[in-house]
Amino acid sequence: MIYLLLAFLAGAILPFQAAINATLRAPLGHAVWATFASFFVGTAALGLYMLAAQLPFPQKINQIAAWQWTGGLLGAFFVSLTIILTPKIGPATTFGLIIFGQLIASLTLDHFGWLGVPQHDLNAPRVLGALFLLAGVFLIRRF
Repeated sequence: MIYLLLAFLAGAILPFQAAINATLRAPLGHAVWATFASFFVGTAALGLYMLAAQLPFPQKINQIAAWQWTGGLLGAFFVSLTIILTPKIGPATTFGLIIFGQLIASLTLDHFGWLGVPQHDLNAPRVLGALFLLAGVFLIRRF
């Protein structure tokens, strides 16, 4: 059961990661700098690329809030969980729950308009769609 909950969590963080990373582009001045900030925790390869590409140092780095640096942590957490969960519960169940988690997190981001995303109210058809996805994961896991 814990593996099923972890697979859901792995999916739930992705929309937050995407929204957080999207907020980094403006203060850093370049999408590649934002990518570096996101993956700093998980990889040094982007740092080497940026040095090789001689990208200019961002002029607005002091405008980045502390929470905006958490995207890299979320990415490393996600990748680690998929590596752990796929052999334990299978790829269909793992990614079914990841997608369900993404959908629940996305509906939450939509409903509250958090992290600068456009606000879309939660309603019965959207909840029903998420429940249908969960039912699909149950069928995949069961059979």
